Amino acid sequence: MVKRKDVMIDVGEAVGIVAAQSIGEPGTQMTMRTFHYAGVAEQVPTGLPRLIEIVDARREPKKPLMNIYLAKAFRDEEKAKAVAEAIEEVSLRKIAHVVEDFEKKEVYVRLDPQLMGYEGMGIGDVMAIIKKSEIGKAEQQGENVIMLKPKAGSLKAIRRSTEKLRDLHLKGVKGLSKALVTRDEKGEIFIRTAGSNVSEILKLKEVDPARVYTNNIKEVDAVFGIEAARNAIVFEANQVLEMQKLDVDRRHLNVLADAMCMDGQVKSVGRHGLSGQKASILARAAFEETIKHLINAAIKGEEDRLVGVTENIIVGQYIPVGTGIVKLAMQRKK
Repeated sequence: MVKRKDVMIDVGEAVGIVAAQSIGEPGTQMTMRTFHYAGVAEQVPTGLPRLIEIVDARREPKKPLMNIYLAKAFRDEEKAKAVAEAIEEVSLRKIAHVVEDFEKKEVYVRLDPQLMGYEGMGIGDVMAIIKKSEIGKAEQQGENVIMLKPKAGSLKAIRRSTEKLRDLHLKGVKGLSKALVTRDEKGEIFIRTAGSNVSEILKLKEVDPARVYTNNIKEVDAVFGIEAARNAIVFEANQVLEMQKLDVDRRHLNVLADAMCMDGQVKSVGRHGLSGQKASILARAAFEETIKHLINAAIKGEEDRLVGVTENIIVGQYIPVGTGIVKLAMQRKK
């Protein structure tokens, strides 16, 4: 027989409902503000917007960022700065002014020699990358000007070519718009980036692969697997709540993360995720798109076994939670 002290929680306890209440209620008290990470000149959403991002399992957070710790040989400030400069993405818009000439149907790239020198690039390097991109026919005009003739002559095609040119990747790691050297609470040097690209960062010998972190949960799932993504959901949600000085037991967050990741992929808590994919037809219909769910179930001849909470409330039965879970009662001998 199991003794009371041996069990962590009573059989039939509605842990999901308690977890939902425990996260949802403080969530309504959250501010809509953003948080400025020192050094990275971007506002990182915290509070309600970030919590919504997490439970919605967004493909990419509004402001992705990474913390990159370095291998032992690169942990002094000068070497870390060199690594930060090397990984920061340089696109053409950073070192050039791109303008269109709709009359001649040409695009002109006017390079800034000072910025090119700062990034350690010459016009030959830029020219080679533009030619390789095959956006159009490029030729040098003057000392720091490149003229590009787009393949198609329509005004729409010229505008599209201009945007492609501005975003053209020249050097660094794609997606990392800023990289700054900073120190953690223990005083250890690390690089914080605006933007995220874990798979490329892990290829660098200067990086400690065991201590690369991104706030992009979908990317964590793709690179490190579902268990890591589950831990990231708990960590990120806990961080948001702690930043708002809201005290929520971490076990409630564990229940949420487990529910989101139990099928081997990160699912959102919404109509396309957990709530829209429940086994019960009535539970799905009670959440959203009632008629659609009922019609689809009728067409397929689906059956509702009434094992959950929502569907039993709808039909007016005892819910299988707490004392409602007991199917048999026996009278003990006196």
